[in-house]
Amino acid sequence: MNHAATIRKMQDMKLRGMTEAFQRMRESVLSSEKLTPDEMVGYLIDAEWEERQARKLKRLIRGARFRYQAGFETLDFTLKRKMEKDMVMRLRDGAWISKAKNVVITGPTGVGKSYLASALGHQACLLDYKVLYFNCLKLFGFLKQSQADHTYIREIKKIQKADLLILDDFGLQSLEPKDRMSLMEIMEDRHGERSTVIVAQRPVSQWHQVIGDSTIADAICDRLIHSAYRFDIDGENARKVKKS
Repeated sequence: MNHAATIRKMQDMKLRGMTEAFQRMRESVLSSEKLTPDEMVGYLIDAEWEERQARKLKRLIRGARFRYQAGFETLDFTLKRKMEKDMVMRLRDGAWISKAKNVVITGPTGVGKSYLASALGHQACLLDYKVLYFNCLKLFGFLKQSQADHTYIREIKKIQKADLLILDDFGLQSLEPKDRMSLMEIMEDRHGERSTVIVAQRPVSQWHQVIGDSTIADAICDRLIHSAYRFDIDGENARKVKKS
C-alpha cells in the first residue's frame, strides 16, 4: 500500500482529522496491524468527526464575536452579587433556547452582566446553536448604515435567523425613532421563534423611558420580558475584586 498516496488523497478531500489520525496510527507503536478493519475504520471516522466538530465550534464562536471568552466553568459564584447558581446552571442544557425563551440581565456596571451573557452564548455554541452578540449602540449604528446602502433587509434577516441573539449595553441612551423601529422589527421577527438575551444597566422599570414611544415600548417589552428568565444582579463589583 502506498501510504503517501493515501495521505495525499485524504488531504485533497479535506479529511483533516482522518489524515492526522492515519499519520498518528502509522507512527505509533500500536500500528494498524493491532486493529481489526472495523476498529481502524471507526478510529479514522471518529477522528474526522471530532475534528470537524471542533472546527465548527471555532466558526460559531468566531462568528458570534463575544465580548468575553467566558464559559459556565469560569463563572464565579463566590461573589456576593445576587446571582443564584441554581438558576444559572438551569440554563446550561440549552432547553430554553429550543423553547425560544429569553433572558434579561440587569444590574450596575462591573457586576458581571456581560460576562454571564457571554457564558450563555458560548454554551449555546457548544450545543451547536448559531449566536450573534452585539453592543446595542454599535448595532443600531450598523443598521442605520445598512439602510443607507440598501442592505438593511438582508442584515435584519441574518439577525432573525440566529438561534440566540445577545444585545449588550441596552439603554445606555434613549432610542432614536429609527432605532426604536429596528428593535421592534427584530423582536417581532424573533418572538416565539428564537431566543434573545438583553443586558442592561437600567432596570426593566425604566425601559419604557429608554425606548420612548409608549405603544412601541409596550410591544417590545411584552415580547422580551414575558416568561423570560431574569437576573437582577447587584452587589460586589467583579472587576474590582479581581484587581484586589
